[in-house]
Amino acid sequence: MSTFLQDLRYSLRQLFKNPGVSLTAILSLALGIGATVSVFSLIYSVLLNPWPYQGADRIANIALLDKSGEGQGYGLNGPQTRELVKAKSLEYVVAFNGWNLTVTGSDVPEDVQAMYFTGNVFQMLGVPAMLGRYFLPSDDPDGQEPQPVVVLNYKFWKRHYNGDRSVVGKTIQMVHKTYTVIGVMPPHFGFLGPDVYLPLKLSGSNTEQYGTFIKLRTGVKPETAATELEPYFQEFRKQTPDHYPKDYKKIEIQNLSHWVLHTISKTLYLLFGAVGLLLAIGCGNVSILLLARGTARQHEFAVRAAVGASSGRIVRQLLTESLILAITGAGLGVFLAYWSLGFIVDRLPEGSFPNEADFHIHMPVLLFSVGLALITGILFGLFPALQLARPEISQVMQSSTRKVAGSVGGKRLHSVLIAGQIALTLLLLTAAGIAIQGFVRMLHVNLGYNPHNVMSVGIPVHEHTFATWAERSAYFTQLRDRIATLPDVVSTGISTNATPPDSGWNQPFELQGKTGGEDQKASVNFVDSRYFSTLAIPVRQGRLWEETELKRGAPMAVVNETFVKHYFSNSNPLNSAIKIPSLKSEPSERLVAPGSDGWLQIIGVTADALDDGLDKPAKPAIYLPYSVNMWMWTQILVRSRNDPRSILHSVKQTIVGVNPDQQATLWDDGVLETWIRNQPVFARGRLVSVLFGAFSVLALLLAAVGLYSVVSYSVVQRTNEFGIRMALGAQKWHVLKIVFASAGISVGLGILAGLGLSFALNRLIAQWVENASASPLILLAASSLLLAVAAVACLLPAKRASGVDPMTALRCE
Repeated sequence: MSTFLQDLRYSLRQLFKNPGVSLTAILSLALGIGATVSVFSLIYSVLLNPWPYQGADRIANIALLDKSGEGQGYGLNGPQTRELVKAKSLEYVVAFNGWNLTVTGSDVPEDVQAMYFTGNVFQMLGVPAMLGRYFLPSDDPDGQEPQPVVVLNYKFWKRHYNGDRSVVGKTIQMVHKTYTVIGVMPPHFGFLGPDVYLPLKLSGSNTEQYGTFIKLRTGVKPETAATELEPYFQEFRKQTPDHYPKDYKKIEIQNLSHWVLHTISKTLYLLFGAVGLLLAIGCGNVSILLLARGTARQHEFAVRAAVGASSGRIVRQLLTESLILAITGAGLGVFLAYWSLGFIVDRLPEGSFPNEADFHIHMPVLLFSVGLALITGILFGLFPALQLARPEISQVMQSSTRKVAGSVGGKRLHSVLIAGQIALTLLLLTAAGIAIQGFVRMLHVNLGYNPHNVMSVGIPVHEHTFATWAERSAYFTQLRDRIATLPDVVSTGISTNATPPDSGWNQPFELQGKTGGEDQKASVNFVDSRYFSTLAIPVRQGRLWEETELKRGAPMAVVNETFVKHYFSNSNPLNSAIKIPSLKSEPSERLVAPGSDGWLQIIGVTADALDDGLDKPAKPAIYLPYSVNMWMWTQILVRSRNDPRSILHSVKQTIVGVNPDQQATLWDDGVLETWIRNQPVFARGRLVSVLFGAFSVLALLLAAVGLYSVVSYSVVQRTNEFGIRMALGAQKWHVLKIVFASAGISVGLGILAGLGLSFALNRLIAQWVENASASPLILLAASSLLLAVAAVACLLPAKRASGVDPMTALRCE
């Protein structure tokens, strides 16, 4: 212990004796460790430990997959849900439904997102309420009306009740029905993310559908459960064929994390790879600094060896110094990670991580940081320690510090470290270039429509209102027309499900006089004629519907250009008709105009607008009058002269003027440009390009510092040589040439190695980065930038070498 304390005290004296080197080393490590810890915190919170629920790995959805592995939509009705409970592999079966309710009390109704669950949902999740209690099966007896009780989400409780801890027992009125508040859930409970949780009454109707969550019994494998459930779903499909896809091939049990892994995991692992490179560059930087500093201590180590110090003793001393640097850098790195974590989280794609994710520096993350500090301390300290622990005593004692320190072994190690830094930096620059190129390409993608100053206002229809086709059609039309009269509104249109860039209802269809394959599907959209003018989507051929045709739900269709290319490449689509078998009424959830399941005449062709995300071309699309098929919601698109958020309150007041109980529902803030920015592919591309750009700049800075240190060290060691050369008549440019040539070999080898790595990983990086492709120009630009930075890093010490006074240099000998 006393020896360790001696090493510790001596190490601290050495670090304070060389504050510039120590500070540079600590900052190099802090940047690498901080970035690594922040990204690992994201991975831990999103992928490794996102769920606060008991047995979260056993809670799952039942997915019906087609032959391509894509999930197909379906819904269980009440009797089928009750039947599914009998499956022996399932511990819980939970049915749910969601809707938007209203709370009154201001000049416009407040929108409240509600989720209805069967009474066993909280038992399945196993998280106690923060205040009061959650509802139980006794509050929701099967076949009876559930108790009028409500459980509040934490955020809604803070927003609506200002965090009132006496809220339990109070009442809240939603859509003219009074509920008693029985509990408030804790902050990180966000199951499906509603404002309130209500007990669900399972209907006995065959048409009313529900979503389903299950929880497997302990020890039951997902494959075993899927096999048992197969006959259940085969029977369900026979009972209600319209509720199930005809072409599904298998059942898959998908746990809660399934969608997270498919939306954000690749991005997070890509970022983790980037910070790993940054950390390696930082470690190389510190190794270079320690070698450079250690060369000035060769006499010290030689004297210690001469008086009996073993190589192991010297290695231990140097490793102690390295570990002090590493632990200090890790402490600062954790602080930087804490500061930067919020910055990164704010830029994560919305909806790409669980509501329950708790973004903090957790204890496992702190343990990871400590382990990382120990590993990096040994990693960057070991090579210099081994190099410096075996001094040639006789040579050191007979020569000057400068002459001895320029040994062949030291130069080789420096060259290897610099080449490695340059190679990794070039790889990171290339990845950043690919990411930025992909994001810039996405910024300039042709949308096919104009989202500027357009807002989507959601209109959810409350239960038992506008229950007939005529009432609902007239209601939607009246809302559209009244909003259009506002002074700052340019135009309005109805878009039930057609608001781009990710829109439509993928459905099979038939073409009159043609035989279609089982994969013949199109994106079916329900709109009015003003939808196209509001979004500036031009008509290429034919016409749109007249207002009288919209009011009667005329069996007429408009298709997009992609649809024509796929199915009418050699004929005129205006002479044909289509049929969509799934257009069937399910009162009052869905009202379909009479005759809509028959042939629909094609009357027009419009230009393509993106309907399958920003990174995919437009799908074949069919547009039908909104009155042909009306669910219990629609959207009113509003184009304004200025920022549409400035007229939102006026729009809400206009809606209340038509129906005092009708709220406006906004996804995000309703603005279509915000929708584009929040598209997962756009947000992921923005996140990766920003962070990769920042990491590559840091890597470039670290590489420049490392190269500058090596060249400066080399210049110091060769001061006498340069003095002799200049005394014998060498010009300054000769000295500059020698300095640049000595560094150029390491830089050149590093660039060659970096080019090899980049070529090897180019396609892989391009596949993992959104909307990107490999390009030789990126490699050329990254190499040129790296060369320019390397030249600047070499220039300062080279100029210092060319300005050496020969007499001063010779006097040092």
